[in-house]
Amino acid sequence: MNGTGTANGTTDGRGSGTGTHVGAGADPRTGNDERLRRWRLVLGGGEADGTGCSLAGTDSAMDGALTALYGRGTKSSTGRDRSAGLGASAPSVARWLGDIRTYFPSSVVQVMQRDAIERLGLSTLLLEPEMLEAVEADVHLVGTLLSLNKAMPETTKETARAVVRKVVDDLEKRLATRTRATLTGALDRSARISRPRHRDIDWDRTIRANLKNYLPEYRTVVPERLVGYGRAAQSVKKDVVLCIDQSGSMAASVVYASVFGAVLASMRSIATRLVVFDTAVVDLTDQLDDPVDVLFGTQLGGGTDINRALAYCQSQITRPADTVVVLISDLYEGGIRDEMLKRVAAMKASGVQFVALLALSDEGAPAYDREHAAALAALGAPAFACTPDLFPEVMAAAIEKRPLPVPDTP
Repeated sequence: MNGTGTANGTTDGRGSGTGTHVGAGADPRTGNDERLRRWRLVLGGGEADGTGCSLAGTDSAMDGALTALYGRGTKSSTGRDRSAGLGASAPSVARWLGDIRTYFPSSVVQVMQRDAIERLGLSTLLLEPEMLEAVEADVHLVGTLLSLNKAMPETTKETARAVVRKVVDDLEKRLATRTRATLTGALDRSARISRPRHRDIDWDRTIRANLKNYLPEYRTVVPERLVGYGRAAQSVKKDVVLCIDQSGSMAASVVYASVFGAVLASMRSIATRLVVFDTAVVDLTDQLDDPVDVLFGTQLGGGTDINRALAYCQSQITRPADTVVVLISDLYEGGIRDEMLKRVAAMKASGVQFVALLALSDEGAPAYDREHAAALAALGAPAFACTPDLFPEVMAAAIEKRPLPVPDTP
């Protein structure tokens, strides 16, 4: 059970983390008492919870932290409505952030922070440096900070950049090595040679090329013609264009794509271009050496004009047969739909490998325009969501012009 799954486990959201880490620091219990205690933490108390269980010590403190975020309105002794909350001051929120980091694991803390920002409208408090230093940094927090970028005072920007830098550095450590290894292998394999050294022989293709030379009596194939992998030279072998929708719903995708863009740009055999768009188009290729600069160069929110963005990308293509265009968008088009589809068809007809990602994140099934996704699929460009861990495999398949590893869909 992960933090995301538990965040909405009950109608008021109190399930966040109680199933994963409930009772940290409390005495271990078994049987009915432990079950009642867990239900009491999930239900949040009050006359209607029906458990008859009281909390003390650490359990009581955990319950208070959950109530501050997920507590429902109740009636006071005077009959007036009352409800718990974090208040409007940074100190009270900072104390609460410290509490949840004490009682819950990091993955659950991140879920509760996101819920606090959404449910209690705490975005403006993130503009204070003291608050940023207290939060648990993750991809979603980076997305929130980027959406607040224009409203951020100068006193907060350096702290915000430090928070974003930490998340970006962690993502690069996680993703860079595998991405480089996977794509280097794909680039090697995309250059076939007919007189390979033994270590460069592609045995799968060699066997298939020599099936006519099968000797049944020896149950073997005589390899008259060898097929081998070429070795990637230092010159540019492939052009990759990352075209990223920066509407608010794509925040996590923008973060991951910026990191991958920096990784790809560090490979000499790939020429990488990064383009972000809403109703305008911005080329951030010259900032690819630092993904933090890329992220602060985006402006989450606004409309969407995919057609205009693809028109710009199309104008930058000089070697269609050696180009991969990756459109990362939920496909809610505010521009000219038919023109957008014509551009995709024209790029594919010229030899461009076109990949449409509805999301580049770990969030699960995204919301997207199904009509546009179906139209792209009819053009031979299936649109699908992709986790960051799968992205290197998708790029490797596109580089080698193999079928993309599209997940099964109902």
